[in-house]
Amino acid sequence: MMARNILIFGEHGQLARALARNYAARGNQVRNLGRASVDIADGEAVRSAMTAFRPDLVINAAAYTAVDRAEDDVDQAFGVNRDGARNVAAAAAAAGAPLIHISTDYVFDGTKAAPYVETDEAHPISAYGESKLAGEREVAAHNERHVILRTSWLYGPEGNNFVRTMLRLARKGDEIRVVDDQWGTPTLASDLASGIAEIGERMCSSPDPSGSGGIYHASGSSATTWYRFARAILRRSAEMGGAACRITPIATPDYPTRARRPADSRLDCGKLANAFGIRLPPWETALERCLEQLTPVT
Repeated sequence: MMARNILIFGEHGQLARALARNYAARGNQVRNLGRASVDIADGEAVRSAMTAFRPDLVINAAAYTAVDRAEDDVDQAFGVNRDGARNVAAAAAAAGAPLIHISTDYVFDGTKAAPYVETDEAHPISAYGESKLAGEREVAAHNERHVILRTSWLYGPEGNNFVRTMLRLARKGDEIRVVDDQWGTPTLASDLASGIAEIGERMCSSPDPSGSGGIYHASGSSATTWYRFARAILRRSAEMGGAACRITPIATPDYPTRARRPADSRLDCGKLANAFGIRLPPWETALERCLEQLTPVT
């Protein structure tokens, strides 16, 4: 791969950091911008950043991700996830750069009872999901050279995520209650970052502006529930000499939240494999790698 200028929006997010490391290790010039530097809801600030850096590829990993808070902070959620996505897409198009935009499984309502494919109708059941779906539509409308990646249950050895939360709670108490009736496909941030790097290289190299563009599902290749995921986290942590405690399965009504979550948001990633030859590892092996990096510093 030739060295390129890679502009990432997201800075402190776990995926943005994984992307920055991955691209830097490949010899690219990377700029990773957060809200303190550039608020993507500010169109002029986004355009100025794009003009100054002259990117070969833009990745939008910035998002309003506070799912419950979004129910009462709808304007802010849409300001980032819809308007910010539009600003990044339009500025990238004006700069002649392709865009990879990160979206979510929460655009679905979770009632299909089978893994979702890209052509399934999106039907969000939360303000967060609605704002992310609106962002997808803005990206498609404002940059012909786009790939939208819907991912799910993102985790890693840094940042705010389920794995780190379980380990933190295990150190504080003797029992954790976790829902066992919500299904999904956990995704390690560094694995997704590696896949994004491969997709980005294809986009930069393609003579067809819209070649291989569109929506793709990109998540770990095996499914589980939150409880079973948590049980595996704490079991392996205990084996490694880390935090552990008792864990109890509960139903969704026993853990009420401000926003509704899809009961089954498993993603079918066959389209991604067919188009790019990318299959992200199953969560079982990815979790092992994550804990090996995380346990010594938690």
